[in-house]
Amino acid sequence: MAEGEGYRNPTEVQMSQLVLPCHTNQRGELSVGQLLKWIDTTACLSAERHAGCPCVTASMDDIYFEHTISVGQVVNIKAKVNRAFNSSMEVGIQVASEDLCSDKQWSVCKALATFVAHRELSKVKLKQITLRTEEEKTEHSVAAERRRMRLVYTDTIKDLLANCVIQDDLESRDCSRMVPAEKTRVESVELVLPPHANHQGSTFGGQIMAWMENVATIAASRLCRAHPTLKAIEMFHFRGPSQVGDRLVLKAIVNNAFKHSMEVGVCVEAYRQEAETQRRHINSAFMTFVVLDADNQPQTLPWIRPQPGDGERRYREASARKKIRLDRKYIVSCKQAEMPLSVPWDPSNQVYLSYNNVSSLKMLVARDNWVLSSEISQVRLYTLEEDKFLSFHMEMLVHVDAAQAFLLLSDLRRRPEWDKHYRSVELVQQVDEDDAIYHIVSPALGGDPKPQDFVILASRRKPCDNRDPYVIAMRSVTLPTHLETSEYRRGETICSGFCFWHEGDQLTKVSYYNQATPGFLKYVTTNVTGLSSEFYTTFKACEQFLLDNRNDLAPSLQTL
Repeated sequence: MAEGEGYRNPTEVQMSQLVLPCHTNQRGELSVGQLLKWIDTTACLSAERHAGCPCVTASMDDIYFEHTISVGQVVNIKAKVNRAFNSSMEVGIQVASEDLCSDKQWSVCKALATFVAHRELSKVKLKQITLRTEEEKTEHSVAAERRRMRLVYTDTIKDLLANCVIQDDLESRDCSRMVPAEKTRVESVELVLPPHANHQGSTFGGQIMAWMENVATIAASRLCRAHPTLKAIEMFHFRGPSQVGDRLVLKAIVNNAFKHSMEVGVCVEAYRQEAETQRRHINSAFMTFVVLDADNQPQTLPWIRPQPGDGERRYREASARKKIRLDRKYIVSCKQAEMPLSVPWDPSNQVYLSYNNVSSLKMLVARDNWVLSSEISQVRLYTLEEDKFLSFHMEMLVHVDAAQAFLLLSDLRRRPEWDKHYRSVELVQQVDEDDAIYHIVSPALGGDPKPQDFVILASRRKPCDNRDPYVIAMRSVTLPTHLETSEYRRGETICSGFCFWHEGDQLTKVSYYNQATPGFLKYVTTNVTGLSSEFYTTFKACEQFLLDNRNDLAPSLQTL
């Protein structure tokens, strides 16, 4: 690295491409298919730089396209490995465009891809990423939570479609503007040639995505009789490999048309020889298109009339997926400062609220500008002033096993045993093995005559590897069964929780984090400035609780 040049992640790869007429669609804008090929290539090179061996695309998370790119402009793509697991890696990608004449730049999209390292003769065990910056630590920590969400994604979709009541208005729609779904159906075949594949003969994931975008665009055009713009691609997985010599059959159809957008479903199947009757399912994806007018505003679309049977199923599933996409985009992609204190909880957004709960705490933990405010008897109090929030963090070493401490503090019903700020705790719903919703009643604060109550989602996570802590994350949610009443003053917490790091045999670093809300701020500042010792007293009571109960959970530890 040249002297004076700043730090650069060793896995970072950059690509810059000048958009030429051969890269564009009929509107003179960069084809999304071409962009997907460049994104996939850049991300693959980053993954291979870290792995030191060939890598293949396993999945791509949701991509939202914020801007189009015109001919003559430059596309700048950056990719770096956020985290390496056993044989797979999460690669983060940022895409920006640049106008060479005006020197303006703007963000086009962000993407997260998973790549799998592959060697012919030996099993791959990837080395860990070296973390140097706060951003790297944050992305590394949150990558484990994103991976968890990917692994349960298919089951989540199935559960939501099975349990949610999907409203449709087929009978009330204006039939004069209806287009039969079958009129939008597209089928196309592609022969995989050497230029479409890597040095191992496997088809580039970006090439398959480009072919999928092509047939999806044709299907969307048949509905609107115009040139549609691709706005989003839903998270998808490659289900199997494709090789040079394969024939890929790509099928697309408009599943549903909403007022200003439509969902197109695309399926890819592979076969080797014309005589083969069995085809391999390579991939399926759902793409959202809009039609823009001269002022770049979305136009109203015709309705779609689905075919009975599978067509109606796809129609209703598209409505459910639209709801899921909005939840995921709003809850998962939102910056913490943009999130309301309490978010409504229901089964359809359960996975994404849990993700946001844990990832918010992990991002708070990864901040590198915590300031030590005080230390009493080896209990340390740190503070962090940032944006609208004052956060605090308490830390101590306790002579218990990390898994024991994790189990003891996971059940909030036991918290009144050591925390006087918890008067009573009711388990409202055990959502799953790792998530539960509690109703908590606390004494009144600061002379307020009413006690406070909270509805809290508690999410717990075990470590992915030995560098990860055990995590218990908490945030406020709203439930229709537990609305605010006149008996209590409703309190809220946006981000709080515990982390437990294994420091040695029967020695654990216990850390508690809290992003203080306005109603709690006066109480926090009183403790931070040393005018009160309640934080210290409560944390020492927590230590004694852990020591007194460390032998109660021996059978449970075997499951961790």
